[in-house]
Amino acid sequence: MRKIIGIGETIMDIIFKNGQPTAAVPGGSVFNGLISLGRLGQNVTMITETGNDKVGQQIKEFMIDNGINTDSVCVYEDGRTAISLAYLNEKNDAEYTFYKDYPKARLDVEWPEINPDDIIMMGSYFVLNPVLRDKVKCFLEYGKERGALIYYDINFRSSHKDEAIKLYPTILENFEYADIVRGSTEDFYNMFEISDPQEAYDSKVSFHCKTMLCTDAEGDIQIITPTCNRTFPVQKIETVSTIGAGDNFNAGVVYALMTNRIKKADIAELGERDWARIVSMGQTLASHVCQSLNNSISKEFAKEIKESV
Repeated sequence: MRKIIGIGETIMDIIFKNGQPTAAVPGGSVFNGLISLGRLGQNVTMITETGNDKVGQQIKEFMIDNGINTDSVCVYEDGRTAISLAYLNEKNDAEYTFYKDYPKARLDVEWPEINPDDIIMMGSYFVLNPVLRDKVKCFLEYGKERGALIYYDINFRSSHKDEAIKLYPTILENFEYADIVRGSTEDFYNMFEISDPQEAYDSKVSFHCKTMLCTDAEGDIQIITPTCNRTFPVQKIETVSTIGAGDNFNAGVVYALMTNRIKKADIAELGERDWARIVSMGQTLASHVCQSLNNSISKEFAKEIKESV
């Protein structure tokens, strides 16, 4: 059975609305998508780290309860599990304040076994962080050697924009590892000061990775490959929180790849109909998450999705 292996941070999101805390939800950009995939019955493993404290224990229990293999979770003693305060604005988009207390030794874990066409999901600053980069790169090299399909969600926040020049070589290196690059127009602007998806693809991505998905908040989704260039409209919905939207779009894309038995070698041959099905599943999961304060799809909704596939 093919596996999905995510590498990224775990964090406890404390969500504020109108200045008042309304929910505390385990989160993290790759983590949110993996929880949904676990609820969808996929074989999922997470490579991450937590402190040996109540918050870390709660997050790990949450992972186990949702079908995530935690054998590659580093539990550190010297430090505390990361926390974020997420303040929702009038559009229900979040502004974050992070509290992190990591130890000197990071990500001290054994890599899970990787087989051909397993899917690796990576993204956010976690896979760019100079402190973690050697270990992340070692894992990506292992995944590439073993024939994994690598999905890279850039998720480059404005808070790191001043580091873009310094991180530029690492970003391009991640493009090189990836079989699919997913970014938002905001990501590309923060990294390269380019907002146009086609320009970003032509000038920054295509030399390294031939398949790119670009989202634009409430705007169109664009898929660009050598054989397919198409935009898909996004359905307008009333949102409660957009915190997990992009993460669950990724989960929907990966779920469609798995359920349609799309392998690494197939990516270059996918046509418009294939991508329409893949993007539709991404939108379905993202829309559901936006209508609650949860960072992942509900177990009830996951059951509906499984029955419909």
